[in-house]
Amino acid sequence: MPASEPVRLGRKRALPSCPNPLFLKWLTELRDEAKEKGLKIQYTYQKAISSLNKYPLPLQNAKEAKILQNFGDGICKILDQKLQRYLKENGPDAPIHSLPEGAPRPGRQDNNSLAPSRKKNAAGDQGNDKGGRGGRGGGGGGRKKKREYVPQKRSGGYAVLLTLYRQSQIPGSKGYMFKMELQAEAQHLCDKSFTVPDLGSKYTAWSSVSTLIQKNFVMKTHNPARYSLTEEGLALAERLECVEQGTKDGPEGDREEARSEGEGDAEEEDGGPGLVDLTASDDDEEEKEGDRIYPTERPSCVALPRSDVDGMGLSENPHNSHATSRTPNAPRLLPGTYEIILCVDFIETTGGSSHCKQELVKELQRNGVAFDVRKLNVGDFLWVAREKVAPVPGQLRAPTGRELVLDYIIERKRMDDLCGSIIDGRFREQKFRLKRCGLRRPCYLVEECGSAASHLSLPETTLQQAIVNTQVVDGFFVKRVQDVRESVAYLTVMTRYLTKLYQNCTLICRSRELEGDGVSDEEESGTPSCSLISFAEFNYGAIKNKCQTVREVFARQLMQVSGLSGDKAAAILEQYSTPHSLLTAYKKCASEAEKEKLLSSIRYGKLKRNLGPALSRTVYQLYCTQGALS
Repeated sequence: MPASEPVRLGRKRALPSCPNPLFLKWLTELRDEAKEKGLKIQYTYQKAISSLNKYPLPLQNAKEAKILQNFGDGICKILDQKLQRYLKENGPDAPIHSLPEGAPRPGRQDNNSLAPSRKKNAAGDQGNDKGGRGGRGGGGGGRKKKREYVPQKRSGGYAVLLTLYRQSQIPGSKGYMFKMELQAEAQHLCDKSFTVPDLGSKYTAWSSVSTLIQKNFVMKTHNPARYSLTEEGLALAERLECVEQGTKDGPEGDREEARSEGEGDAEEEDGGPGLVDLTASDDDEEEKEGDRIYPTERPSCVALPRSDVDGMGLSENPHNSHATSRTPNAPRLLPGTYEIILCVDFIETTGGSSHCKQELVKELQRNGVAFDVRKLNVGDFLWVAREKVAPVPGQLRAPTGRELVLDYIIERKRMDDLCGSIIDGRFREQKFRLKRCGLRRPCYLVEECGSAASHLSLPETTLQQAIVNTQVVDGFFVKRVQDVRESVAYLTVMTRYLTKLYQNCTLICRSRELEGDGVSDEEESGTPSCSLISFAEFNYGAIKNKCQTVREVFARQLMQVSGLSGDKAAAILEQYSTPHSLLTAYKKCASEAEKEKLLSSIRYGKLKRNLGPALSRTVYQLYCTQGALS
């Protein structure tokens, strides 16, 4: 961008039109037809429409669309049949990347009906048609004018649009908001919860965001998702803000004007007069995050002193010390309103050696430990602070309490499992994912299993060396036990210490999106933090096969090189975040020797050692050797 060009904050450029308007038109027709019949396949068509809108290249036939998300054999077959019929009617040379003349444009262009005066008095025949429909008993045969899209006051869409608009007006604004901060800021503008659905319903206020995206009022980009206003959304949000401030220039005035045009339109299928309830449909796959916490008043964060108990940084006498407000309006759980629950991965209770796993559950029950079996995407055991919720009269089950994850997570390893994970490469990947999971105190629980190690594929010395490296080199706390009974005893002691540690603490909900995964000031000073992430965000962020960025894939590639650990890969990524940037650096080198030594001086780890010429040469050969590697 030229230096003289002013920077525009809070606005996004409008999306280009879809290069496949015929396919988009047919999918829209299929969706509308399914919607009229009340079929659930309408949501599948809507997902396909969203995928097609994002695809920037023209498609020659429907088979090419199989590479897109949500395009299965059924949709592709229907589109191919429509395409063959279209070519039969218009000739084999008919253009398929443009609509026939006079045909209405589908998709994004349908959202341009925002301006209230655009079609107000366009022609005299429209005025006649309007007059024909003005009375209740008018027999005018003309089609009803499509009513302008305006969200109902204090609905989910209303709150999201206003929040994004106000954020974009702040000087120096970044122009977008992450999901958690958008939900937290918008909640006070909405009468409905953004996370907990009403009784008898599966929709929340957040369900409206998918409708806003579909109608091109809100744009969703990046991963983690960033939400911002489009040009149309900005225009609508400005008018909503006018109404919120008490003027008549906003949509309320337009509604009254619309009513005066004729009451025949007052009862349209989209809702009341001039109103559209955006919470009536949910096409957002992120609705599974129902465990988030929202503010009632301004919180304060409590930090705790630390004294080491068995190496895990536990304190027997926590007390409220300095208060911080790292995240304004952050959700919180007050002392006495929550309980500490041990979460056990369901793999630890099913499959494999069923006797040992049943013994684990029985021992926990015998020791009186409050635990919950669920799917954990990383680790085998962790602890959550679950809100105490009273049952609702007339409701069979009590509402689910909101949960924050404590900063302690345990990966349990039997010696045979350790051996297998070292052989197939899972061990290094597990350590890498544990370090990046967002919890600050990961621990390995190693079961010696008596003489079982003597019958494994790897020598016992190799396994012992791997355990020592995990503690000394990788920085994990390692707890050694003999069998499953000792493992349960350790989990029991940990649960009781954590219950005592956090009994007088105010817990604050933090977001990994806003603060990252770095080490906090509390951890550096030896103080366990009371700023915690929600269980829903933790478990979603730990999904193994979720959509990955180029940087993440590059890190995984580097870690496949023998001797290249997570710390070394992270050091390389600090200077060369993608393969393209690394290859560009290689091209700038004058000689082969310089290319081989390009990475040798990169420093990694706490001791800031050099990566070395051997690894540097190996990485160069991996990415720059033509043909197969010998």
